[in-house]
Amino acid sequence: MAKPKVAFYWCASCGGCEEAVVDLAENILDVVAAVDIILWPVALDFKYKDIKAMEDGSIAVSFINGAVRTEEQKKIAELLRKKSGLVVAFGSCSSLGGIPALANLTSKKKIFDRSYLNSPTVVNPDGVVPKTRSIVDGYELTLPEFYETVYKLDDVIDVDYYLPGCPPTPDLIANAVNAILEGKLPPKGAILSPDKSLCNSCDRNESKPEDVIISEIKRVIDIELDPEKCFLAQGIICMGPATRDGCGASCINGNMPCTGCFGPTDSCRDQGAKMIGTLGAILEGEEEEAIDKVIGGAVDLAGTFYRYGLSASLLGSARKEGKDE
Repeated sequence: MAKPKVAFYWCASCGGCEEAVVDLAENILDVVAAVDIILWPVALDFKYKDIKAMEDGSIAVSFINGAVRTEEQKKIAELLRKKSGLVVAFGSCSSLGGIPALANLTSKKKIFDRSYLNSPTVVNPDGVVPKTRSIVDGYELTLPEFYETVYKLDDVIDVDYYLPGCPPTPDLIANAVNAILEGKLPPKGAILSPDKSLCNSCDRNESKPEDVIISEIKRVIDIELDPEKCFLAQGIICMGPATRDGCGASCINGNMPCTGCFGPTDSCRDQGAKMIGTLGAILEGEEEEAIDKVIGGAVDLAGTFYRYGLSASLLGSARKEGKDE
């Protein structure tokens, strides 16, 4: 019997999700034995023409990580959607936009100006910037279009399941692969991680006061963190109340606050707004001046509350309306 075909593809991301597959360690041998990997550009040499020649739906599942920022990424995502029975948005960037989506707070022009014209380390007296088409010595050279907007995967193709995390943990990956191979998947559209907040499983809950009041927001560089005390009770912004469980509390166990990479639970429409609401309920003071004083220590609010989820947020949705038609 032929083994099910599996594809891995990397869009706009750091590559950590690819490393997470390798982090399966010896368990990756079980995966390789059970499936036929027909596309994994980061690890093995495959050609897109071979994927195009396959029958539609012949790939059992494609794991696509990374946000969609370029024309090439969109085209390959569309190709894999056509050829796959299932598509899994693999990791925070694919599911929510991830850190690349913070670029939606600026513009394509400003990004190009900074990267190619105005950076202190760039010498470019002719003001050359990338073009989608150029003629060099009579030959036409092309580059993929760089979109104005960073998209999450389900903005451009239909997605069957979501595997959150930056990156997803090896346990979640193994569970997802096993569920697919055994045909024990939840309904389409499900996020393959527990639907509860990280705070529910955090060992520091026992140290959390019944009524947390923050009189000053601090940064981890400002104080010596108590390894057993709730971060919010120490005045440190921890995204745990607004973030889905399933990561194994890796950051918490390393005495660092949650930054929100697993995204919101099913009941939450906007992760950043949820966290802002949580903080609003526990900040000391009621007058505007007093509140301003409390939040004075907060730096990069968009990067704090929407570090991984800007493309999936209410804040980021407006950027997608007709920008790259």
